[in-house]
Amino acid sequence: MSLQRADVEKIAHLARIALDEADIPLYTRNLSNILDFVAKMNAIETTETPMAHPLDAIARMRPDVVTETDQRELFQGIAPQVEAGLYLVPKVIE
Repeated sequence: MSLQRADVEKIAHLARIALDEADIPLYTRNLSNILDFVAKMNAIETTETPMAHPLDAIARMRPDVVTETDQRELFQGIAPQVEAGLYLVPKVIE
């Protein structure tokens, strides 16, 4: 996939990155190379590729049990505003 100058300028604008005019061709070439590499990686057939750990280790699973006590009343007791079990916060967006 080959990017154009306008594509790089749009990407820089969306990312809020200021680019020097002299650097745009370099970024265009480098980003195009990266996208070409990703396309090559996506084309590789990996459905039959075995995934293995280098040490043949098995992941140990811990039991799924509650280890902490419920401290909701304590935390809500020190909160500035609570109503019906919910924390009330100031409105940020109008």
